[in-house]
Amino acid sequence: MLRAPLPRTAVALRLIAGGLLLGSLVLTGCGTPPELRQPPGSRLPSPSPTTPTSIVPTTPVAPSRTVEPTRTPGFGEATAVACQGRPSGDQVVALLRRASSLIPGGIQVTVPAPGPLCAGDWQYTVVQVANREPLQVVSKGPATSLTLVTAGTDVCSIPVRTEAPAGIRTAACEAPPALPGGYTTPPPVPGA
Repeated sequence: MLRAPLPRTAVALRLIAGGLLLGSLVLTGCGTPPELRQPPGSRLPSPSPTTPTSIVPTTPVAPSRTVEPTRTPGFGEATAVACQGRPSGDQVVALLRRASSLIPGGIQVTVPAPGPLCAGDWQYTVVQVANREPLQVVSKGPATSLTLVTAGTDVCSIPVRTEAPAGIRTAACEAPPALPGGYTTPPPVPGA
């Protein structure tokens, strides 16, 4: 008697079932790997009787946080704000006298309020020189060791435009220097 050939799906199912059976036999025959087996002749220690101990609840320890290095309070870079004496107007004038010939020794100068403006570690200062146009000064660094970047009647130089924080660029390149009395343009003439 001839048997009809099995459909392909039946053959596939038999092969899969046989593979699963063979795989399970192989896996069950493996047992514990040699490195985890107890050496022959060794015994597991038997538990010794112990006295009951009380369980003391422990206080959970908060996870430690990474401590950021402390920075000296500085100024933001987006806008120039009053430096609040760090540096003072006198320190900027001393820098200007030391690093340039724009203010000779005997000339009287003042730094009108609000004084130096700071953004990041840069400063912008307007210096009133007697009988002259105001000088603009751009400096950088800590108050104790200022570095002169540029000074004059127009300080919107390449280093200021490319390296200075936005607040200093705005003060030096977009805002005219303040004149006596806080005016940025000559004061109005009375009766005109």
